[in-house]
Amino acid sequence: MTEVLDRSKIYIDGAWVDSQGTGRIDVVNPATEEVIAVVADGTAEDVDRAAEAARAAFPAWSALSGEERGQYLRKAAGLVKERVDELAALVSSDMGMPVRLAKPVQIGMPLANLSAFAELAANYNFDAQEVGNSLIVREPIGVVGAITPWNFPLHQVVLKVGGALAAGCTVVLKPTEVAPLITYALTDIFHEVGLPAGVFNLVSGYGPVVGEAIAGHPEVDMVSFTGSTRAGKRVAVVAAETVKKVALELGGKSANVILDDADLTKAVTDGVGKCYLNSGQTCSALTRMLVPADKVDEAAAIAAQAAQNYAVGDPTAATSVLGPLVNSNQLKRVRSYIEQGIAEGAEPVLDGRETGQEKGYFVGPTIFSGVTEDMTIAREEIFGPVLSIIGYQDEEDAVRIANATEYGLAGGVWSGDKDRADRVARRLRAGQVEVNGGAFNTNAPFGGYKQSGIGREAGVLGFEEFLEVKSIQL
Repeated sequence: MTEVLDRSKIYIDGAWVDSQGTGRIDVVNPATEEVIAVVADGTAEDVDRAAEAARAAFPAWSALSGEERGQYLRKAAGLVKERVDELAALVSSDMGMPVRLAKPVQIGMPLANLSAFAELAANYNFDAQEVGNSLIVREPIGVVGAITPWNFPLHQVVLKVGGALAAGCTVVLKPTEVAPLITYALTDIFHEVGLPAGVFNLVSGYGPVVGEAIAGHPEVDMVSFTGSTRAGKRVAVVAAETVKKVALELGGKSANVILDDADLTKAVTDGVGKCYLNSGQTCSALTRMLVPADKVDEAAAIAAQAAQNYAVGDPTAATSVLGPLVNSNQLKRVRSYIEQGIAEGAEPVLDGRETGQEKGYFVGPTIFSGVTEDMTIAREEIFGPVLSIIGYQDEEDAVRIANATEYGLAGGVWSGDKDRADRVARRLRAGQVEVNGGAFNTNAPFGGYKQSGIGREAGVLGFEEFLEVKSIQL
C-alpha cells in the first residue's frame, strides 16, 4: 500500500496554511495508477488572500537591489542542486518521465534557469538607456499571477517565478493540479532560504476556479500562463477585464523539414527523438516530419528502426526511455488520435496503443506514413509519442506545409548546406528553429508565433517580460 502524502495546505504570506475550501485533489502516479498525495482544491477566496499578501510584500521586495534578490535565488538553486536525485525521483512519480531522464531534463533545465535568473537579477542594468533628455528605466511590473502545466512542472514554474522574482515582482502561483509535488518541494526550498513573507504564494486547485481568479484579480498586474491554446484564450479573455499584461506559452504542431540534400538517416533518427521526448508530451515536439515525397518510405523505415531504441516501461528502470502519459485522460486522448489517423487513411508504420504494460497510462512509439496535410493528426496537437511523416514536392512546398498551421512554436531544418538550412529556418514562422539538430539552449528566448502564444520566456527577454518601461524627462 502506497503511503499518501498530505500536501493539502497552501502557501500564503510565508506560511503553509489551510485553504478556505475543504475539497481535496488526488495526485496519481501515472505508472502505477495509485494515489500518492492529496493537495487542496483551492478557492477564489484563497487567491484573494494570496494576492493581498503579494501586494503587501511588493514595495519592500522591489526596493531590494538586484544583487540582494539574486542571493535568494542563488541559495534556492544551491539547494535544488544538493537534492537533485531526490527531486528527480519525486517529479518522476509525479508525472512519469523516467528518472534517468528526469534528472537532466526535469531538474537540470530549471536549475540552469534559476541560476541564470539569479545572475540576471544581480547584473542587469535597469537604467541602461538614455534618449535625448529622457532616462529610460525598467521597473518590476508588480504582482504576477503564474499558471503552470504538468508536462515540465518545475521548469515552467522556474521560468515564470524565477524571472518574476529576479525582476522584483511578487508572485501568486497556481501549479498544475495533475503533477504538483515538485512545485511543493521548490516552495519548501524558498521557505528554507528565508524568502520574505508574501513574495511568493502558492494556491493549488483547478483552472476554472483558481486560474480564473488569478487571471481576473484586480491586485494581479500580469498573468503568465502555459498550457493549451484553448485555455490560454480563456485566460486572455478574463485578464482583459482588468487590462493586465498577459504572457502566453501555448500549443504547437511543429515541423521538422528534412531537405533533399540532408543526411536522411541522421536527420530522421534525430527527429524521432525530438518527437518522443517526454513521451511526446512537449509543446515544442517536432511531430510533423517533412521529407521529399520520393523518400517517404525510406524515412518511415529509418524512423521505425530508430523507434526500437525507445523502450516503454517503469520510470524507475534504467532501461526505460518512454514513461507513461500523465493520466487516464491523456491516454484516451492519444489513443483516439491514433485511431483517427488510421480511420483517415494514414499508414501506421508503428502502432503504440498496446505496450504489454499491465498498469499505467502507457503508449508506445507510434509512426504514421503517408500523412496528408488535411488529416487530423497533421493539424492538431496530440501530446503523445506520435510522429507523422509528410511528403513534399520541393523546398517551396516544404516551407508552405511547415507554415500551414495555426501554431508557430518550434521547428527544425536539416540540410547538407548550412546556408540553405539557415535560409529556410528564417522562413519558418516559429519562435525557435533548430538547424541540423542544434542543441536546446536554456538561455535563449522561448515562445511562439500565431496561436502558440504571446511573449517570451527564459534569458534576458524572458526576464524583461516582467518589467515595465518608464521615461523620466530630465
